[in-house]
Amino acid sequence: MNTCLASAIALSAISAFAAQNAPDQPKFETASVKRTDQCSMENSVDPGMITLKGDPLKPILMEAFKVRMDQIVGPAWLDADCFEIVAKMPEGATRDQIPAMLQALLAERFKLAAHKEDRPSTVYALVVDKNGPKFKESEPSSNFMGKLPAAAVGLRRGGGGIKGSMTMAALARYLSGRGYGPVLDFTGLNGKYDIDLSWAPDRAFEPSGGYAGASADAHPNADLPAAPTADMFTAIRDSLGLRLEPRKEPVEVLVIDHIERVPTAN
Repeated sequence: MNTCLASAIALSAISAFAAQNAPDQPKFETASVKRTDQCSMENSVDPGMITLKGDPLKPILMEAFKVRMDQIVGPAWLDADCFEIVAKMPEGATRDQIPAMLQALLAERFKLAAHKEDRPSTVYALVVDKNGPKFKESEPSSNFMGKLPAAAVGLRRGGGGIKGSMTMAALARYLSGRGYGPVLDFTGLNGKYDIDLSWAPDRAFEPSGGYAGASADAHPNADLPAAPTADMFTAIRDSLGLRLEPRKEPVEVLVIDHIERVPTAN
């Protein structure tokens, strides 16, 4: 490693550690942290209280540092060991402060030290296919979600997919969570678009349990499509007029320099 790069990484690590321990860092008023054998991920954020039941640390790190799962470099147990966290937010705290409070909690109870750096990685570039996009720009008065709630972006009936009004960057972020690897937006399309995409998931790559959003069970009156047959790559090309192109690009990752497997006692 050259001297400049080593210095930059070291400085980044020091800065990240300092940010986690700054005097003005937002912190939970009280917090109970304990290990659990039930990896159920039953989470809720009530007024003044956050409850994480049966979460591995990796999704907690994702929320705390606003990174994707594939952007975290750390020990394998981050995916396997589960914890129950019940934390009280201080008076006047907002949801926007939860990531910073999670960072402080991880530093205090798990002795977390971490930094971010760019690493060369194989990614999928989301680009426009040769015949152009097959979707239209969203209108402010659009009722594209139909009978589904406005906040819902996922649909499921025997497959994977996403439907809603979104930017290409948002679509790329969603596709990044499907398990095939990072997806970056290279479409050059800067608006918000009506996206309707469904595919037959490859269970060797995609997370079990479908995907977040509205489902046929939760919304029985929704007009959901029949189970898809095309894989994700084919569906993106045929349905949207886009394609996923493998490339080598620098990707920002969160490197875990130190983290304790057993949290400090309550």
